[in-house]
Amino acid sequence: MDLERMYYVIAEELSLRTHQVKRSVELMQEGNTIPFIARYRKEQTGELDEEKLRAIEERFHYLTQLNQRREEVLRLIDEQGKLTDELRQKIEQATKLQELEDLYLPFRPKRKTRASVAKEKGLEPLAKAMLEAVDTASVEAQAEEYVNEESGVATVEDALQGAMDILAEELAEDAEIRKWVREYTWNTGILVSKAKDPEKRSVYEMYYDFSEPVHTIPSHRVLAVNRGEREEFLKVKIVVEEEPIFQRLEAWFPHPPHDYLKAVVQDSYKRLIAPSIEREVHAQMTEKAEEQAIHIFSENLRHLLLQPPVLGKTVLGIDPAYRTGCKWAVVDDTGKLLEVGVIYPTPPHNQVEEAKQTVLKLLETYPIDIIAIGNGTASRETESFIANVIKEVDRTVYYVIVNEAGASVYSASKLAKEEFPDLDVAERSAISIARRLQDPLAELVKIDPKSIGVGQYQHDVSQKRLSESLSAVVESAVNYVGVDVNTASPALLNYVSGISSTVAKNIVKKREEIGRFTHREQLKEVPRLGAKTYEQCIGFLRITDGLNPLDKTPIHPESYPVVEKLFALIEMDKTQIGSDVCNERLRQLDVEKTAEQLGCGVPTLRDIIEALLRPGRDPREELPPPLLRSDVLDIKDLHVGMHLKGTVRNVVDFGAFVDIGLKNDGLVHISKLSKKFVKNPMDIVTVGDIVDVWVIAVDEERERVGLSMIPYQDLEQK
Repeated sequence: MDLERMYYVIAEELSLRTHQVKRSVELMQEGNTIPFIARYRKEQTGELDEEKLRAIEERFHYLTQLNQRREEVLRLIDEQGKLTDELRQKIEQATKLQELEDLYLPFRPKRKTRASVAKEKGLEPLAKAMLEAVDTASVEAQAEEYVNEESGVATVEDALQGAMDILAEELAEDAEIRKWVREYTWNTGILVSKAKDPEKRSVYEMYYDFSEPVHTIPSHRVLAVNRGEREEFLKVKIVVEEEPIFQRLEAWFPHPPHDYLKAVVQDSYKRLIAPSIEREVHAQMTEKAEEQAIHIFSENLRHLLLQPPVLGKTVLGIDPAYRTGCKWAVVDDTGKLLEVGVIYPTPPHNQVEEAKQTVLKLLETYPIDIIAIGNGTASRETESFIANVIKEVDRTVYYVIVNEAGASVYSASKLAKEEFPDLDVAERSAISIARRLQDPLAELVKIDPKSIGVGQYQHDVSQKRLSESLSAVVESAVNYVGVDVNTASPALLNYVSGISSTVAKNIVKKREEIGRFTHREQLKEVPRLGAKTYEQCIGFLRITDGLNPLDKTPIHPESYPVVEKLFALIEMDKTQIGSDVCNERLRQLDVEKTAEQLGCGVPTLRDIIEALLRPGRDPREELPPPLLRSDVLDIKDLHVGMHLKGTVRNVVDFGAFVDIGLKNDGLVHISKLSKKFVKNPMDIVTVGDIVDVWVIAVDEERERVGLSMIPYQDLEQK
């Protein structure tokens, strides 16, 4: 498959134009990153977004690997002297790796098989005769000629069996047959799981006698059954109605099959085809389920990273615990650490009064408006303690429960040790909890994305594929928001388009040397930050209060000359960016006509105007702020029908988990997300959303709460 054909295939698959695919691939091969292409090369790609560009990149990589395998298969078959023109054409037209492997299967070197043994005994001519014969009598008569004890064929039955083994293997290795059986199994097969020991209790009991169609089973159930099988609680198989398969296999023969050929069909399917196809279909199910699980994790992670920052607030962060006490840290509005310590308000110490005095003193000493409490062990006891303390303060202080997933991973990391070498792990964790309220993105990029628990069955999927996907999400989020080059950590800079970890450290080092960057051009002086890296990263790096007002916008320096012409056109100066007069004149422009006048593309000019209208804008500010609380909720306070506000903590295939202020998050099942039919929960909610929920079930013993986003009165009517 040549390049032009590859571009065409990808364009067809993704419903794009061929030239869009071709130019996108060329830009990637020139060393441009996907965030850069999506933002600054819109005219060339036809305004493709990151999702489409990543899909192009993935498919191009797949087809490139397919091409390499195709060449290898052609070579290997040709070396055997068996490459016909018809076979070559089929191989060259294959667009999937599975098709290619099916075509190569008859020529693949094998260990000794029943068919290969029969061939060594010289029974291939008998197999051919059996295939062409119209009745059993003529086959049996010919089989007598092959009885030869020296060749290992002692009886007529041995000869017939050998011939049948040869035909069974040929039938099982026919590419069209395998494709048909695979599709039939996928479309009609039933995944069945049974308990290995029905008396043994486990979390997999709902799968002890379970069945569901292969093509409709949700991904979370596939992964659950896989795990149950791996942990040896379940026996799993795929069941299909076999008669239609036998009919299709019998049609492979040149004429209606006699009894020996019918026996070949049965043997070929049950011994050779079925076990192989079942493995392939199960692998296909698992791959599909893994992709869905990775997609869910990626979407949840993106929304978590893009939670709005709580700016301009001094925060008290608390990492709750029992025996070791609750570590606390006060950080100022820039994230700088002011003080750390520990209190013991929880069991077994129960030093509530001493802890209260410590917190009251901190609230008196520092202008703390918000207390961030981690949601781990002892979180609710700590929340109850804090709720009581702030009642005694004569100013408004709120608290918020912060998802601390991954905080301990960061605290023990090399990065945390470099940042706070004199603090212990728990103290660093308290700082991380406070900072992730102030700026979730800046803090969460310090943690391995896999440690941020917003997925489902994340340990059951391909870890390499998961890491690639999550890294792409973090890169996308960081570049979408942009980075203040004068405050960003190396961890944050490392995700900026084109910047390596070495360059990120060099930027920080240069910043420390010169005090702060005052214009983007200075970044060209950073060691290892060459021309290509500068081109890729500079539009995503911001300088607030710099010498050039354009440096605080996402406008790329390559477009600065266009901006100069634009300001001349509207008779304004760039120092007036953001003013009412400037904004009014920009809004009155005819974008298409102006783009022609300025000699630039319409998409680029549209982005320039948007950036000039809201310079220094953080896109996260448009999202709802975190839900602040001033009092605690107990499961005993709940009753069915109660209306609450909560924060969506995780979205999975079967619904959403919502924090309503209890120890455990409540579950809104997919059927209770909306009055309308919901295929994908992410169509309704995302991580971080503040939602209205109604209590529909309370299980105090297991501390579980069922919630609905459909108003309770509407549920009653249903």
